[in-house]
Amino acid sequence: MQPFAILMLGDVVGKSGRQALARHLPRLKASLGVDMVIVNGENAANGMGLTPKIADELFAAGVDVLTSGNHIWRFREIVDYLKRQPRLLRPANYPPTTPGVGSWVWISREGVRVGVINLLGRTFMDAADCPFACVDRLLSAWEQERACDLVVVDFHAEATSEKNAMGYYLDGRVTAVVGTHTHIPTADARRLPRGSGFITDVGMSGCYQSVIGVTVESVLPGFLTRMPVRFETAEGEATLCGVKIVAMVGSVGCLSMEPVRFGPDLSATHP
Repeated sequence: MQPFAILMLGDVVGKSGRQALARHLPRLKASLGVDMVIVNGENAANGMGLTPKIADELFAAGVDVLTSGNHIWRFREIVDYLKRQPRLLRPANYPPTTPGVGSWVWISREGVRVGVINLLGRTFMDAADCPFACVDRLLSAWEQERACDLVVVDFHAEATSEKNAMGYYLDGRVTAVVGTHTHIPTADARRLPRGSGFITDVGMSGCYQSVIGVTVESVLPGFLTRMPVRFETAEGEATLCGVKIVAMVGSVGCLSMEPVRFGPDLSATHP
């Protein structure tokens, strides 16, 4: 069996992020030789939230599975879409009665089964069930069913400590744990001691001439005056940020995990 490569891109922010994804993803898939694309899309609609139309656009651009986070509920119409589109995930550690699913097994044309799990952190975040207990239940069920060849976890969390803890908790049990939510790419993409890939945060796919995707002009007054402000999504040229994960099908952990950055604002790690 040949190595299997997965491209995971961080939070797509606003129109500029969507346009960059549509424009560059086919080229990136070809140049990187990836077999699957996972994208966090929870901020794709004007910087916060996701609509059915935009989700369909992202799938049409070549995304195989969309993950999300705490902003997924901003637009009411996404609720019915979640019920009928299992390739769009909401955090798995929401209550069982929450619409949609938090995990999905995607199957490639060659029959490779990739389990994707979306989790929400609890430190400095909205209330949610324990992500550690939740992922235990999901992995246990998949192991009993022999449902997956590879497993990627999108841990959408604020605290770097909680993300690191999840990485070590799942080390040797999943292919990779990828942190999202804080929109700033970290420099710690690596294999953990038992072989699982890990990065604290892949960063956003959006305009980096901003404050985590929001215009500087709309953010600064809030810090200077402590008065409420209206955020405006930055719409300059976007940089795509993510990781390329390479693994052998059916093996524990991954062979490699490398940052992928493509665009004008950060040092590109891939052409």
